[in-house]
Amino acid sequence: MAKQTKEAGTNHWFILVLLALAQFMVVLDLSIVNVALPHMQRAFNLSLTNLQWIITAYSLAFGGLLLFGGRAADLFGRRRIFLSGVALFTVASLGTGLSQTGTMLIICRAVQGLAAAFMSPAALSIVLVTYKEGHERNVALSVWGAVASGGAAAGVLLGGIITQFLSWRWNFFINIPIGIFVVITALRVLGHYKTDLSHNNLDLPGAISVTAGLMVLVYALTKAPTYGWTNHKTLIFFGISLVLLIFFVINELRAKHPLMPMRIFKIRNLSGANALMTLMAAGMLSVFFFTTLYVQKILGFSPLRTGLSFLIIPIMIVIVATNVPRVVQKIGYRPILIAAPLVVAAGLFYLSHIPVHGHYWTNLAPGLVLMGLGMGATFVSVTIAATTGVAHHDSGLASGLLNTSQQIGGSIGLAVLTGIAASGATYYIRSLHHLPSKYDQVAATVHGYDHGYLIASGFAVVASFIASIVIKSQKAKADPSHGEKAILAH
Repeated sequence: MAKQTKEAGTNHWFILVLLALAQFMVVLDLSIVNVALPHMQRAFNLSLTNLQWIITAYSLAFGGLLLFGGRAADLFGRRRIFLSGVALFTVASLGTGLSQTGTMLIICRAVQGLAAAFMSPAALSIVLVTYKEGHERNVALSVWGAVASGGAAAGVLLGGIITQFLSWRWNFFINIPIGIFVVITALRVLGHYKTDLSHNNLDLPGAISVTAGLMVLVYALTKAPTYGWTNHKTLIFFGISLVLLIFFVINELRAKHPLMPMRIFKIRNLSGANALMTLMAAGMLSVFFFTTLYVQKILGFSPLRTGLSFLIIPIMIVIVATNVPRVVQKIGYRPILIAAPLVVAAGLFYLSHIPVHGHYWTNLAPGLVLMGLGMGATFVSVTIAATTGVAHHDSGLASGLLNTSQQIGGSIGLAVLTGIAASGATYYIRSLHHLPSKYDQVAATVHGYDHGYLIASGFAVVASFIASIVIKSQKAKADPSHGEKAILAH
């Protein structure tokens, strides 16, 4: 047993790198396709409505199944669920890259999202039980937070490089060697983590209702800009979602072994952190969509140049994320969660003034720098806040909740801000006293983007307000549950 403990210590930080690599694949595939969308559209002759499903199918499956995946990790074994998720993600990536029709591509993207929903919370859950609460875990979570917040920007960069020099298909093929490496290595270094739960009963009614409710909600938000927010079809989908989610809450209050025990929301910081994450994701993830369209369609950037234009964000994130744990140790995470969203808000407000004839270094770069600084500090600190004080047997649930907040928040933001941008563009055209010229149409589009950025900055301000009234500073202390040891397989 002494030998096993020594090996566990030797692999301590290597395990974190391995899990972060798996998480990087998950986050990367949310954004890597953005630059390649025009190429996929030409390849399969897709309409704009069908084209959006390349992104939406992934986020729908991912966001809708995260709670299910997180609880499955707690019940059936973190290692087993993680390995299964990575294996399925790798196979789905192969299928996506080999797709011969638009329908096949969208289905494979949905399977990728399903796999990610099991793989991501299981990986974070392993991190939570591997590192003791306090500075050690904060350092580990800073790496995790940097991967989570930097993956989106890195995805746009890699997507641009791969699309221009290889093919859009290689945006998915690159996952295959990484996935194989993660599975083989994880089999050797990950232990069989004991569960603190005395049962393995999965709350299927709860899992089905919350998954269906969230997926219908995201679908309704995605289609609302097309149908109209007050159209009967939109209202029907919102109604179905509301009924399913109400049933879920009632079921969780009555179930003997609920999927999401409502007691977990008694942890004040967890509730506040999830609300904050929802708003930040709603504001930030949609910005990549607007900025990608702006630099390619308005400024005329190539896919490669588009990717390089986002490089400044992950650089800022890495600089900040590596220093956040030391700051948290000195002043706690609450002051950071109040200030960092305001930095993001300042960046978004700056971007809300982009002109038709813009320049990268004067009109975009300053805003992107502020966003990167704020994102790095926010994502690391909110992960620490959401997981501090959570018992081991709820670690998968807590990580699933945080990931769900991010994905649902991003989906809500994309739907709402896209609708606001479209409305802003329409209003601009209608306010003209002459037939719109080609320049007027471009100016209307940029005007819509400006409105989207401005509302997104408002989301970040509200997130800061939530941190100021809900989040409480809490010094990490030893938790007996963190004495859990991994039993390495031999």
